Amino acid sequence: MRIAYFTHSLASCWNHGNAHFLRGVLRELMALGHAVEAYEPEGAWSLENLIRDHGSSGMEAYRRAYPDLNSVIYPQVGSVVDRVADADVVVVHEWNAPELAAALGARRKGGARYTLLFHDTHHRAVSAPDEMRRFDLSGFDGVLAFGETLASVYRDWGWGQRVFVWHEAADTRLFHPPAVENARAGLIWIGNWGDDERSEELEAYLFAPANDAGLDLDIYGVRYPKSAIRALERHGARYRGWAPNALAPSLFAHHLATIHVPRRFYVRHLPGIPTIRVFEALACGIPLACAPWDDTEGLFRPGTDYLLARDGAAMARHLKALREDPDLRASLRANGLATIAARHTCAHRAVELLGIVAGLRAPGICIEPLERSA
Repeated sequence: MRIAYFTHSLASCWNHGNAHFLRGVLRELMALGHAVEAYEPEGAWSLENLIRDHGSSGMEAYRRAYPDLNSVIYPQVGSVVDRVADADVVVVHEWNAPELAAALGARRKGGARYTLLFHDTHHRAVSAPDEMRRFDLSGFDGVLAFGETLASVYRDWGWGQRVFVWHEAADTRLFHPPAVENARAGLIWIGNWGDDERSEELEAYLFAPANDAGLDLDIYGVRYPKSAIRALERHGARYRGWAPNALAPSLFAHHLATIHVPRRFYVRHLPGIPTIRVFEALACGIPLACAPWDDTEGLFRPGTDYLLARDGAAMARHLKALREDPDLRASLRANGLATIAARHTCAHRAVELLGIVAGLRAPGICIEPLERSA
């Protein structure tokens, strides 16, 4: 099949977590023999910030890790809609212009043969629903939601059985344990500060417990204001700036453990949805300790694949145990790797996507246009 995916950016992972999963799943679809095309708009915010901070060299790690991937940069919606008119499957990520979704949906309602899917991997459906209602999805065949609680929002908006849970996953062609073990020390956290969506949680579950446990802490990410940098300095943490996601496995390989601190919206309003970093960390075999989140879908095995801390004191205890107990580290490593290999690779998700498309295209399935909906 010819599969077209509209992303905010394939080349840039600067504050753009969807690029992590997208790179892996597109590569797996290609490995299955499909013709895959990625499209991104001219002037993408993530790419512009990456080039501003690091120049063209900021994309070198991506190009080395994914030599088989490329994307088409389009200046206008009209021309690119014509370009994908003969595709079999078109997927539109939610970080695109509403005008693009409307144009593709209008073409689908006008008789285009492709299966048209909307892919949502963010919390805006609950944190900024008015923004999401700007999207005219009435011509779309279905919605891919990256967790059950987000899928339920779309069901409430009238999508019924045409919303599908499509979790993120690890690109295990890149994210895997090192071939040769390095000396490991301290903690690593890779994540962006963002818009104060978890500033209190980072203080309680990352900075203070790492300090209490006597473990060095290296932090990578972007959008850290001066107040955040000062907080890191108070706790003796080292801010390393942005790191290409393609280099994350090599960074994980030098540290004893890492920590997952979910954003507030995923804890309170969309429970059960982990970030891509959980999948990637476990795939790299680095022990993981998590701030509170409810794995409502049973994606992992809390206490077996990772340690769960209900408060900051518990996190400090977990980190001390990880520092002192090599058997604990080895157990978490083995169990996390097994769960990823069994259920959560980009190869799994590629097959799941093809199954969703096959179901929507099956004989006797009639897709009636919805009224304009989010």
